[in-house]
Amino acid sequence: PFPCWSVCRISIRAELAEVQLLYAQPTEAEREVWEQVDVVLKDAKGILDELQAYKGAGQEIREAIQNPSDEALQEQAWAAVVPLVGKLKKFYEFSQRLEAALHSLLGALTSETYSDPTQHLEREQALAKQFAEILHFTLRFDELKMTNPAIQNDFSYYRRTLSRMRINNVPAEGENEVNNELANRISLFYADATPMLKTLSDGTTKFVSENKNLPIENTTDCLSTMASVCKVMLETPEYRSRFTSEETVSFCLRVMVGVIILYDYVHPVGAFAKSSKIDMKGCIKVLKDQPPNSVEGLLNALRYTTKHLNDDSTNKTIKSMLQ
Repeated sequence: PFPCWSVCRISIRAELAEVQLLYAQPTEAEREVWEQVDVVLKDAKGILDELQAYKGAGQEIREAIQNPSDEALQEQAWAAVVPLVGKLKKFYEFSQRLEAALHSLLGALTSETYSDPTQHLEREQALAKQFAEILHFTLRFDELKMTNPAIQNDFSYYRRTLSRMRINNVPAEGENEVNNELANRISLFYADATPMLKTLSDGTTKFVSENKNLPIENTTDCLSTMASVCKVMLETPEYRSRFTSEETVSFCLRVMVGVIILYDYVHPVGAFAKSSKIDMKGCIKVLKDQPPNSVEGLLNALRYTTKHLNDDSTNKTIKSMLQ
């Protein structure tokens, strides 16, 4: 299972808040939402395993393109690509389930039940942990996708071949699985450098716009609090020494970057402005203090998938730290 957060004390709004997310179990009040989300999270590891094992049909596609009149090679390429497209469809459909799970969690963690986000994280630890697990999955999925060009190549070949088969009235096995409208949506999904993160960013923005009765601070304060928790755990030797593995460090780093990006999308002036409740200099320093090869993808996520980094209001020091 995903590693869990340690115990730490952080200063938020000049008060000490203890956040404990160590193997948090749902309370009765949390159980309904927790169980909905748990069904989705149980499938997350399998999705990552399948993506990590995704090899693509590059060889078959190259041979088919180089020998357009060889029907046997065309059939081989098509036979190789169709099951891969089934996997890509499955990943895309999982992104929709993940967005729905995120909406459920945000609804619970930003409700008016408690007066501030710290209380939500203290009293709904199991839901906060699930939120962290979704972010961990999202950043990991996108890291794997970015290093696998076969995904877009396979899908592009599938669409081109399908189009040609339609023109020639050739029945296409697998077409029933991915019709034209769905193919357009899947194509747009994979065209993004970080598709899962974009799904969550759009989903969080949509959640805020659909819940105008909730103060936007309920959402942004929840995100900034989680960023602060991760930063403090990573930069404080006392807490860092409790981590049982490097995977726990990776978990905290991914969650920290994930909530920063969501905050940047939802907050009117973003995460990098002076008025931001996230200590961006501190968070970037924590990232830069890790072995470079382990965090380059996360630094790139901050560089290229945030909304406000290049705003005039962004502190020049922060910009230079990310160059």
